[in-house]
Amino acid sequence: MKFGSVDYPETIDFTLPKDHPDTARVLKENACDEFNVFVGCAKWNRADLKGFYPRGTKDELEYYSRQFNSIELNATFYRIFSPEQFEKWYEKTPSNFKFFPKLNQEISHWKRLNEDVGPVVENYLYSAVNLKEKLGCVFLQMHNNFAPKDFNRVVDFVESWPKEIPLALEFRHTDWYNDEAVSEDLYQLLEENNISNIIVDSAGRRDIIHMRLTNSRAFVRYVGANHQTDYSRLDDWVDRLKTWKHAGIKDVNFFVHQNIEKESPLLSAYLIKKMNTELGTDLKIPNDDSNGQQTLL
Repeated sequence: MKFGSVDYPETIDFTLPKDHPDTARVLKENACDEFNVFVGCAKWNRADLKGFYPRGTKDELEYYSRQFNSIELNATFYRIFSPEQFEKWYEKTPSNFKFFPKLNQEISHWKRLNEDVGPVVENYLYSAVNLKEKLGCVFLQMHNNFAPKDFNRVVDFVESWPKEIPLALEFRHTDWYNDEAVSEDLYQLLEENNISNIIVDSAGRRDIIHMRLTNSRAFVRYVGANHQTDYSRLDDWVDRLKTWKHAGIKDVNFFVHQNIEKESPLLSAYLIKKMNTELGTDLKIPNDDSNGQQTLL
């Protein structure tokens, strides 16, 4: 994931911004005793996660899903898989595992939420629903140049989305957040339709780390810089998530990316260990019990 990469991460101020003032209100209005945490990587293939799989691993997803409780399914951005493929993924994974698939690029980047996008969305969901209860939250990531001038497309898309399927949205054009009138309209739309507002933490794009929740789900896409600062940044995130837990947040979906993805399991394991200590979760630490496999901690 090259988005927001920088050459000298040590020069970046990685301080997490304060919460948007309305985040506390949203959490209070949706306060819940239930607390669910899903942490994972963006991919499970051996080529990207070099060194993660023990020798002799025959099925990468089967092994991955017994180390992590979720996956941010980026593969679905590049192609629409058949219902049968989703069924196979369902069958390979444990009962507590969840998939968080990205909507296909035809929806976000080619048709750009145009009025004729409906059949593509229906075709995508026709396949994805075969994940059944393992379908976590579908997410849409718009192109960098998708600007607020096309806000009406977002409105139409959000209002036509099937309410029974959780959805999260990510915008990368800076005007969605640096124009207060635009951002407030967007937040209101997401709140009214129970859509999660994705938070992206990337070194080179501090302008879009808005810290504005729009429902009881925090969907965080964390992009490490393959640098020592990655760990202190995760420490700060654990502190913020602890605050949100005390405020009654229900779901935390946290996915770790790296420009060199092979380090993603390492960072994820560090994050999970911190969460278990600070948030009281009981998540498995990846590779912690593998026979002969070098631990990631």
